[in-house]
Amino acid sequence: MTRFASLRRIAPAAAVTAGLVLSLSGLEGRQLPLPALKDAGEAIYPAFEGWFQNADGSYSLLLGYYNRNQKQTLDIPVGPNNRVEPGGPDMGQPTHFTPRRGWGVFAIKVPKDFGSDKRYTWTIVANGKTASVPVGLIKDYQVEPYKDEAEGNTPPVLKFSPTGKTFTGPPLEIAHQLTGAVGQPVTLEVTTTDDMHVEEGENPATAGRVPRLVQSWHHHRGPAGGEVKIAEVRPRIGEGGKSTTTATFSLPGEYILRAQANDNSGEGGGGFQCCWTNAYVKVTIK
Repeated sequence: MTRFASLRRIAPAAAVTAGLVLSLSGLEGRQLPLPALKDAGEAIYPAFEGWFQNADGSYSLLLGYYNRNQKQTLDIPVGPNNRVEPGGPDMGQPTHFTPRRGWGVFAIKVPKDFGSDKRYTWTIVANGKTASVPVGLIKDYQVEPYKDEAEGNTPPVLKFSPTGKTFTGPPLEIAHQLTGAVGQPVTLEVTTTDDMHVEEGENPATAGRVPRLVQSWHHHRGPAGGEVKIAEVRPRIGEGGKSTTTATFSLPGEYILRAQANDNSGEGGGGFQCCWTNAYVKVTIK
C-alpha cells in the first residue's frame, strides 16, 4: 500500500474525535481522549470522512456521525441544534441518529473552485452537549469511495427498478421515490450486486473472509416525532441480488430512508471510505 493511501486510512477516522471540541478553529487533525460510553445522555459527534472529486470537476465533502449513546436514539430537526454553516442550516444532514457510528450518511457538494482554505461546519447539540466539526478540502483527507486503488475493490451496486439507474458509492441524490399511508406497510425493494472482490493471493476459505454482501435500511430524515419501523433492517439477499422488506410510518410527511450496501470491507470500508454504497429513498406518507 502506498503511503498516501495509508494516510487516508487514518485521517477520516481521526475526524470523529475532533468533534469533541466546541470550536475547532486551529485544531484540525488534533485528537482528544473520549470518555466511557453510556446508555444515554451523551453527545453526538459529527464526523468528517473526507473529500473526493466528482466527474464534473466539483468536489463532495463526505460526513457521518458518532452517537456515543449505546441505547439512545435521538431525533434532532434541522435548525439551531442541527446546522451546517455557512449557507445552511440544511445541507442534507440526517435528523435521526441511531446509536454508535453512521458512516458517510450525507455529502456536501462544492464547486471546483471551492479552494483549500474554505470550510463548512456541522454542529450538533444533543442532550445539552454541543459538538462541531469543520469540513473542506483538507490536506490528507482525500478519499477514493469508488475504487480502492491499493486493492482494486469497488463498492456494491444498488438498483431500485429493473430499468432504473444504478447507484454506487456515497449518497448524492434521491435514488428512488415511494408513497404510502400512515400505519400501512410500504414495500422496500432493491437489487444489490457486487464484484465480490478478494485480495490478490488470498484464499477466502482459510483467511476467514468468504466474500459477503450485506444490504440494510436506515431512517435518515423525517417529520418531527415521526417513527419508522422497518420489518427487517438487514433483509436476506436472494436470487439475482433482490431483497425485500417493509417500513411502516407513524405520521404523515416526507421521509428519507438510506439504503446501504457493504461488502467485505465492512462498515465505512474499515475506515477507508471504500467500498460501500449509500442511496436515498424518499417516501411520502399521507
